[in-house]
Amino acid sequence: MVERAGRDLNAAPLLAAADLVAGYGAQDEILKGVSIEAAAGELVALIGPNGAGKSTLLKAIAGLVRPRSGVIRLKGEPLAGLAPREVSRRGVAFVPQEGNVFPSLTIRENLEIGGWLDRAALRRGIARVYQRFPELARRPGLPARALSGGQRQMLAMGMALMVAPVLLLLDEPSAGLSPIAADGLFDAIRAIRDDGVGIVMVEQNAAAALEVADRAYLLVDGENRRSGRAADIAADPEIRRLFLGG
Repeated sequence: MVERAGRDLNAAPLLAAADLVAGYGAQDEILKGVSIEAAAGELVALIGPNGAGKSTLLKAIAGLVRPRSGVIRLKGEPLAGLAPREVSRRGVAFVPQEGNVFPSLTIRENLEIGGWLDRAALRRGIARVYQRFPELARRPGLPARALSGGQRQMLAMGMALMVAPVLLLLDEPSAGLSPIAADGLFDAIRAIRDDGVGIVMVEQNAAAALEVADRAYLLVDGENRRSGRAADIAADPEIRRLFLGG
């Protein structure tokens, strides 16, 4: 685990998932015994080829896919088998790649939906999101369909942050964004990490993911193939050749 200021390396991980087997049908086994960990205030990247099971792993942690076997624990408490609402109540927020905002609703209305679990804290939550993403605060009445791709992703993350999560799951956050917009989004993701939130991120741009992450897991065909410091994985010649384009 990467040594970062303020982290107790002997502390139990925030997230511990072990030996997960999961899929979308009776004979559909996408995850074949995957294990990952993430600490509070740590950004963990999941990389690997298409079909490796990265998004399925996020959905299993979020309660959207029920594992057939294996263990998922958050702060030592079991998550596997809980409904998505109960997983969210325990501090896990999932931002999917697509369909992550309501286009016909305004920025503020989207944030209000994101904060439905704790209506009493709604105003404070919106204020926190506006502080994190000032672009959203400038025109709160603007429909989400009028936002740029980068702004939509900010809004989607803002909706997730409304529940004050301890663990944030991001599925392909930079998909479809320009390089400039992606850089700004990664800056925001790192700032959320620096506030102590654990983050597990699936990212299509493996090189960019390894550049911003603390640690990384390489998944291939639903199995763990490599894990370690993101910088070490990025420097591995074989991984560079197979997954990073050089």
